[in-house]
Amino acid sequence: MPSSNPLLYTYRRCPYAMRARMALLLAGVAFDAHEIVLRDKPADMLAVSPKGTVPVLVLCGNRVLEQSWAIVEWALNQESAGPEVRGWWSRAQSPNHQNLLLCNDGDFKHHLDRYKYPDRYAHEMEGGVFNSGIEHRDRAVALLLVPMEASLGQGKYLGGDQPCATDIGIFPFVRQFAAVDPDWFAALPLSRIHHWLDTWRRSPLFEASMHKLPTNKRVSFPGAGDFAKAFAPGPGWS
Repeated sequence: MPSSNPLLYTYRRCPYAMRARMALLLAGVAFDAHEIVLRDKPADMLAVSPKGTVPVLVLCGNRVLEQSWAIVEWALNQESAGPEVRGWWSRAQSPNHQNLLLCNDGDFKHHLDRYKYPDRYAHEMEGGVFNSGIEHRDRAVALLLVPMEASLGQGKYLGGDQPCATDIGIFPFVRQFAAVDPDWFAALPLSRIHHWLDTWRRSPLFEASMHKLPTNKRVSFPGAGDFAKAFAPGPGWS
């Protein structure tokens, strides 16, 4: 009998797909997943979303969500998720949070790509000048990580003493940034960022979202659990 669960087209290492999976798990949404192969994208996915990038969530009635943040919003606002989980979304709606997310998905991602893959962008010039991967790295720090360090002065999470959607929206990208040169990143004088990143790396929610799946096959995504309870309010640090 065909599954009636929503179907998520995903790729394990994609930060956009990571935040979609984390939101669905947090909300307790039962979903199926299709782990794609980048060089052999499934025809069914391209039929519902010609853009050809993940994540893509196909809902009952063939409604399609093609953007990761739309998937996060949909998941965290499900009535079945309960008020505690819906609070993750509401706490992310302040202008400061929206600006952080806009920076993450815009300028920070731009510089992250050019820092991580300098050869891929070696042809690019800005104002007639080539910017090295190191220059892009330093711009990324100034644009997002420094403001985040200040925001984390209000609590353990970007949502204060309680996490919010902004945390799971930004975490996969900062994780990717830190992994380019771990020793250099560890030496950055951003103690709150380091604490925040380590907290999310060790979280049961992230671990569940990274379950390895067979490729090119629709499977039920494992990881049922009340993940919200793992994020009990607590004090920040001085």
